[in-house]
Amino acid sequence: MKYKFNHKSLSFEVEEISFRQRIKKILSYAATAIVFAVGCLLIYANFFSSPKEKRLKRELEATNLQIAYLDRRVNQLSHVLKGLEEKDDNLYRVLLDAEPAKERNAYWAVQEAPPSQLVTSKMVEDLSRKVNLLMLRTGKELESYAELWGMLQNMDERMSRVPAISPVKNPKVVSGFGMRYHPVYKILRRHTGVDLIGKRGQPVYATADGTVSSENPGSGYGISVVINHGNGYQTIYAHLSKANVRPGQKVKRGAVIGQMGSSGLASGVHLHYEVVKNGQKVNPVHFFYGDLSPEEYEQILKDAAVVNKALS
Repeated sequence: MKYKFNHKSLSFEVEEISFRQRIKKILSYAATAIVFAVGCLLIYANFFSSPKEKRLKRELEATNLQIAYLDRRVNQLSHVLKGLEEKDDNLYRVLLDAEPAKERNAYWAVQEAPPSQLVTSKMVEDLSRKVNLLMLRTGKELESYAELWGMLQNMDERMSRVPAISPVKNPKVVSGFGMRYHPVYKILRRHTGVDLIGKRGQPVYATADGTVSSENPGSGYGISVVINHGNGYQTIYAHLSKANVRPGQKVKRGAVIGQMGSSGLASGVHLHYEVVKNGQKVNPVHFFYGDLSPEEYEQILKDAAVVNKALS
């Protein structure tokens, strides 16, 4: 029961409260209680964690750290593999005189960020891509090493097919590889081999194992012998007085294949010798190392470097 003061009668009177007012007050009290409860729940949810939530957060942080650690290890392995690829291309294949490995995948890496800045799903996605690429690159490198191992098993046969000696005994280079003056045309033009002087009829030797070809090296070469050695190598012996071999014949390194002469477009008795590798004519003196002393080889390099008149 509630009282109110009547100013006219100067006395307290019982205040009548209607049913509607009672309902309104009850609803206002209920609304206040609900707002208070919701506020308490929001404060609890934002500033307090349940034991289960705390445990899940700890597990998530530990997972992020573990993924970041694995990501760094994968990056390290990728760098190690890159070093192996570089050794494969720049060392092993050079030593074995092998063709470059097939095109490898470009190196791929994701810029690392602190674990707290990465979402776990994104970290897992990046790590998965790195692992897949690493497996692909590793498979390619294993194939390359298997190829190199096969080459190494047949090293003796392979090296026997690489030009490695002089085509004449006691070689004397009178004109080297490069721009030289033509003996007939008197103009500076590219000389695609080396001219070695000697006596008419002097033996000319095969510089590597191979098969005599029926190919004609060109006009002006005179009596000549072309030998295919495989592995992209071919040698040409020109201006002979006589050829001692026939097309299709197999020869060994050091076998006599002809005699020195001056046939074709030549200004004197000599041997014009060429080495072709993968279709490109290269400097033959770089292949004279097999039967010369360091001093003799050094002298040949000096003689071959002089720009003078070629004999053919």
